[in-house]
Amino acid sequence: MTDDKGQIKDVVTLIVPSHPKYLYVVRSAIYPLVIEAGFTKKDARRIVLAVDEACSNIIKYAYEGDYTRTYSLDITVETGRLAVELKDSGKKPDLSKISPRKLDEVRPGGLGTHFIAAVFDRVEYDTSRGAGTVLTLVKEKR
Repeated sequence: MTDDKGQIKDVVTLIVPSHPKYLYVVRSAIYPLVIEAGFTKKDARRIVLAVDEACSNIIKYAYEGDYTRTYSLDITVETGRLAVELKDSGKKPDLSKISPRKLDEVRPGGLGTHFIAAVFDRVEYDTSRGAGTVLTLVKEKR
């Protein structure tokens, strides 16, 4: 597939059970796609961990630990660009409350959104659908 500029653009879709034991499937699938888009191994590891965190948040918050659900990822690979759309059909987040905790607060947890925002150039939550949320993550190679 090509975009409107004639660049090659591939889309890979994963449908994943909402059990944490399947997060390795997401990590294993995303890493080579990030490398294919032209990112370094160091950047690829950071991107994979950030996507893993976003998937974990779906399981924990949108599905409230219900392991019987599924969520999907549409991964768009272009030279120098990667976009990941995570779609769930769970509880919608309160967008006003999505913010990382202060880094000087020493306690476990609460840094996932900070890490995701630090890794990706664009992070957008769309809660306008009838059910669930679409989280779009975009990374441009610099």
